[in-house]
Amino acid sequence: MIKENLISAVVADKEGKVIELEGYAAGGMAGSAFTPLSTGNTINMPYGGEFMFLPDRSPVLFNLKTNRPEILKENPYAPGEPVFPVAAFNSPGYVISHVSAYTEKQVARQLPLFSYGAIGWHKGSFRTAVILVDSEKRQDLRLMPREKIIAGVRAMKKKMPQNRLRAHIENCALKYGCPAAKNFFLGRYEAPLPTSENCNARCIGCISLQKETGIKNSQERISFTPSPEEIAEIALEHIMKVKRSVVSFGQGCEGDPLLAAHVIEPAIRLIRAKTDRGTINMNTNGSLPEIMERLFDAGLDSIRVSMNSLRKKCYDAYFRPKGYLFSDVIKSIDKALDKKIFVSINYLNCPGFTDSPEEADALFTFLKDHPVNFIQWRNLNFDPLRYWEIMSKVTSISTPVGIGEVLSRLKRHFTGLNHGYFNPPKEKF
Repeated sequence: MIKENLISAVVADKEGKVIELEGYAAGGMAGSAFTPLSTGNTINMPYGGEFMFLPDRSPVLFNLKTNRPEILKENPYAPGEPVFPVAAFNSPGYVISHVSAYTEKQVARQLPLFSYGAIGWHKGSFRTAVILVDSEKRQDLRLMPREKIIAGVRAMKKKMPQNRLRAHIENCALKYGCPAAKNFFLGRYEAPLPTSENCNARCIGCISLQKETGIKNSQERISFTPSPEEIAEIALEHIMKVKRSVVSFGQGCEGDPLLAAHVIEPAIRLIRAKTDRGTINMNTNGSLPEIMERLFDAGLDSIRVSMNSLRKKCYDAYFRPKGYLFSDVIKSIDKALDKKIFVSINYLNCPGFTDSPEEADALFTFLKDHPVNFIQWRNLNFDPLRYWEIMSKVTSISTPVGIGEVLSRLKRHFTGLNHGYFNPPKEKF
């Protein structure tokens, strides 16, 4: 590693102020592997990223004098005062290749449900360890001015005043800042159709319901089941107004939509009775293949199936399924492929696990047997040290090969497989 290419370490002081440290390069980690950050494995931090302060933890940095990683426990500019790791919560469309390097103190509580990318400083700019997988501006905050969102909210409230789903999406847009909800009111790209109050998985990283961990869910789950007519009204409003539109069941503010198929199936039929325009998509765990097949017959165009792993024991450790099996998920994927339904995998990435040789081999084997159309690379929103610990209890994790290397191999071996971040419209299938 050429020292001139290394980027400077940044830490936070006790007030949360980010400071650059002389004599140290920034570091990232993937499992037990530590990597100094350089201009070669980072990019300038994309617009819309946020800085995360990690309490009860100490940063691991690369000491330029000793050429070794070092745990830094106090501020060299204010001896006796602690310093804390800084991480980046990166913009949509970027997948992290390294997480922020740190160690926990004994009193450390689990981190909130975000991803924690490695970050540093170089020539006047923050740099972060990410790979661009989707350049579409679907969730670029610069294209979502609040005044236009509020104008859209007012227009939709006037147009469909009694629609409870419209009111729920309005809350998502204005209270939680959901980009998908904002896009509905802006009349662009993909609109959400949250529907399901219930779920048959107990994901350790569920962002809408947390009961056991002591960490707060980042948004509230929908508390009612909209009618088919309410769903169709929202969907048709979007489809008839937006070119290459997508409407999606299965959002962060709900359970799994397959458990609301009794209203989703007639809603799809209502939509398709009016128009064949637009892409009707479902983000799902794919747990109920027979119900899934009914939705295909009703007119569902595409599915995105969430996976943290292509191995049953690792999948079960994260999703903790209730009343379904990993084999049911695979069966749903196969039924979709048989019916020429567009299939994406929502692949939850955590460096150190996702790029381990064992997981990469499992992914390659899966793709050979089940040739899905698309992988959506999503960053796993979960405490990385806790995640590696959970996965280490069910499988061996060897030294990672690198997220970039996994992507390169996939592109070489599966030339018909596409990669990205967002649900594509059917015009791009």
